[in-house]
Amino acid sequence: MSTVYLNGQFIPEEEAKVSVFDRGFLFGDSVYEVVPYYQGVGFRLQEHIDRLAHSLRAVSIKNAQDWQAIMDKLVALNGGGNLSVYLQVTRGSAGKRSHAYGDELEPTIFACCTDIKDVWQAGVDEVVPLKAIVTEDLRWHRCDIKSTCLLPNILVLQQAKDEGVQEALFSRDGKLTEGSACNLFLVKRGVIYTPKRSSEILGGITRELILELADQHGIQYQEIDIDYERLLAADEVWVSSSTRGVIPIVEIDGQQIGEGNKGPVWMRMFTLFSGFQRALMTGSK
Repeated sequence: MSTVYLNGQFIPEEEAKVSVFDRGFLFGDSVYEVVPYYQGVGFRLQEHIDRLAHSLRAVSIKNAQDWQAIMDKLVALNGGGNLSVYLQVTRGSAGKRSHAYGDELEPTIFACCTDIKDVWQAGVDEVVPLKAIVTEDLRWHRCDIKSTCLLPNILVLQQAKDEGVQEALFSRDGKLTEGSACNLFLVKRGVIYTPKRSSEILGGITRELILELADQHGIQYQEIDIDYERLLAADEVWVSSSTRGVIPIVEIDGQQIGEGNKGPVWMRMFTLFSGFQRALMTGSK
C-alpha cells in the first residue's frame, strides 16, 4: 500500500477521495508536474517547481504551497530511493457544476509516487526503436502550460496504435511541434535539431538536459522550425521524455528514416544520458 498526498494529508491511497464536483474532474481545469527523485533527492527540482508556477500563474490557480516539502516528505514516506512524483493541482470544487468560478475556491492538491524505470540498465543494444505517424496538432495554443487536458494526446496515440506504430508526432501550420508526450529531435550530418521553444510545445526538462549534454560534449545542435520534408530527410529522429529517456524513431508514416536503425549520434547521446541517470540512481555522481 502506497502513501499519497491529498489536501494537506499523507494518507493510504485507498483512502484518497476527491469531490465529483472538482473542476479537475469535470473540466480538466488543472495542471500537473512529474518530478524524478534519485536517491530520495528531487532532480532539477527547482526547474520543475518553476514550470509548475508558470502553469499555475497562466491559468490563475493559487500557488501558495511549499511544493518541495510536500514532495520530499511523500517520497520519504514511500521508502525514498528512485521514485517519480506525480503532482496535480486543480482549481478546486464549488459544490456544483458551473463553467464560471469565483476567487474563493481552494485548489485540490494531489500527489503520488511510482518507481522510476532503470532506462540505463537496458543498454544501447536492448533499446527498441519506435515507428511513428505524423498527425495534425489539434491542441490549444498554450502547450507550454502543463495541463491535464490531454484528450488530443490520447486520441493521436490511440490512432498510432491502431495503425500499428508506437508514437504520434504533432504538426501545426506545416511545422513539427512535439510527440504525444515527448519532445522531438532529428539529426542531419551530425548536427542535432529540435523545434524552438514556444507556446506550441512544452519545455521538457529532459529536452533541456539533452541540449546541456550536447553542449558539454561538443555535439552541435540548433533550435529551428522543422517541416515534414526535413523530418523525413533526417539521418536520425528521436523523442525524449522523463519516463522513457531518449528513444530513436526509425520509421515515420511508413517511410524509413536514415538507415532504418539506431544512429551513431543517438547512440552517443543515449550513452551520455543513461550514464548521467545511472550516476544519480546509484549515488555515484
